[in-house]
Amino acid sequence: MHHVAESTSIPATITGHRPGRWLHRFAFFAAIATLFLICSGGMVTSKGVGLAVPDWPTTFGYNMFLFPVSQWVGGIFFEHTHRLIASTVGFLTIILTIWLWRGEDRRWLRILGFAALGLVILQGVLGGLRVTMLKDEIGVFHACVAQLFFGLIVFITLATSSLWQRISTTEVSVAPGRTLARVAIFTTTVIYLQLALGATMRHEHRDLSILDFPMAYGQVVPILTAGQLAKINEWRNARALTEVTPFHIWLQMAHRFLALVIAAGVITCLVRSRAAELRGTPLAHWSEAWFLVLAGQITLGAWVIWSNKAADIATAHVALGAIMLALGITISAISLRLARSSEATPTRRRHFVAENLHAS
Repeated sequence: MHHVAESTSIPATITGHRPGRWLHRFAFFAAIATLFLICSGGMVTSKGVGLAVPDWPTTFGYNMFLFPVSQWVGGIFFEHTHRLIASTVGFLTIILTIWLWRGEDRRWLRILGFAALGLVILQGVLGGLRVTMLKDEIGVFHACVAQLFFGLIVFITLATSSLWQRISTTEVSVAPGRTLARVAIFTTTVIYLQLALGATMRHEHRDLSILDFPMAYGQVVPILTAGQLAKINEWRNARALTEVTPFHIWLQMAHRFLALVIAAGVITCLVRSRAAELRGTPLAHWSEAWFLVLAGQITLGAWVIWSNKAADIATAHVALGAIMLALGITISAISLRLARSSEATPTRRRHFVAENLHAS
């Protein structure tokens, strides 16, 4: 009985796995490298230099890793370094997968390691096919898989952290946690769709279909009659801009609409995370970070339009979009774990007490 009285919390041996510090650090490093790779890919697309190196997996006939540095010039620099960064991320993923398989006792996490390896291999093949088959559709799929891979690495990083262990012993009211989880999961899903829309617009390799913000050709919602569209294209032709169709305009309008949906979801999560039942959890800080990144992302989105899609601004916009996705995955996972932990805590505590009684 004395053992029970002294116990004020459930130890890690009862609640789950104690994570490895160096494994977590390595996963975090892999996540940062992947974000850097996404930025590199965004720069390649924004500058329109994806075919600056016309062969794959070689680089102008050279082994990729032996291509002379003296020839890293112009668009070749961006495309070739993108390939090198991608190779580095692939190597890191192989190490991470082996480390998880050898050092993790959570089967589901080992499976996620192999899923990450499969995605990075698929990503490399898609990148090569984009060069050899000259299809923009493959480029869009390539960008979407990149974000999916990044999200998976972010989750693995979270699952190997000490935070993941600590939140399993935090008791909160189930209802607020589940409500926040639903909103966060929905918002994160919309963010992924938004990233796919953005990739579709970038890989069209066209000028922006709408050049003003927050209005669209002077209106909240543009009127696209045949006469109005003719006037728009006449105005664009006079400025040496590519002609647009209703599809191009509505695609950009959909991108703006989803931004409003995402903003509503992030703000809702911020409000819910400040509920009394969740104040002792890390959700409030993560939600505040999500809101700040949202503000920066909206600013960059407007700047992309005002700068007529300047490459560095567009790339920063892509990078913040990936960070938005990472934060959404983190908040969704933490809120779900908190809610499930609270549901399971009474059962775990009864088992813990019973074991201590038996030991006494």
